[in-house]
Amino acid sequence: MRPAFREAHRGREILVIGALNQLVDHVERHLTQDMDLELFAARLGTTEYHLRRMFSSLAGMPLSEYFRRRRMTMAAADVIAGRDLLGVAVRYGYGSTEAFGRAFRAVHARLKELSSTEPAGLLQVSADLDPDDAEGSELTYLHGVAVDEATAPPHDLECIEVPAGAWAVFRTTGAHPEALQDTWAATATEWFPSNPWRLRPGPSIVAVIERAEDFSTATCDLWLPVERG
Repeated sequence: MRPAFREAHRGREILVIGALNQLVDHVERHLTQDMDLELFAARLGTTEYHLRRMFSSLAGMPLSEYFRRRRMTMAAADVIAGRDLLGVAVRYGYGSTEAFGRAFRAVHARLKELSSTEPAGLLQVSADLDPDDAEGSELTYLHGVAVDEATAPPHDLECIEVPAGAWAVFRTTGAHPEALQDTWAATATEWFPSNPWRLRPGPSIVAVIERAEDFSTATCDLWLPVERG
């Protein structure tokens, strides 16, 4: 009887993982609107309570905290992209720019305290981009800080390992994100063709050095992983 029980248990586990994957997809589709989790759970043949408990057990955080962090990550990306601050605040459910600013600082103030190596400060990291992929393909996009090997990352934060190697660093200043975008383009059309370096696999990193309150202007360092050509 034990082998039959184990097989049944494994089957149920697979169903749970499938339901939680659907739940994550559901959250991603509703970051800018209200979610009816009770109705969603009913469609899966379970209850909202059960889904929340299973998510918390596997993810190590409550669903509400995951939802809040994902909203803040997407909101931060919109701000960095130069979108109107009030519009971003309203889109992601904040009553005012002040409320959004407080939430933004609370999340990012914690990250800044963890920074222990270069690039310093808050970082925008783009990774896992296939060089053959077309424009608009998926990639890993993270907000975070750089830590050295001696720093143990908190268990509730995602991390990626970045191998040692050479980096080309480009300082940009001016209207944001236009100045940064112009520098990106110039590396391909001007810098790389005239220097004995080429891109190597690895993430590209943008370190925000200074910025206006509304992110209309900023000074940034663009870090690109390179190797001798």
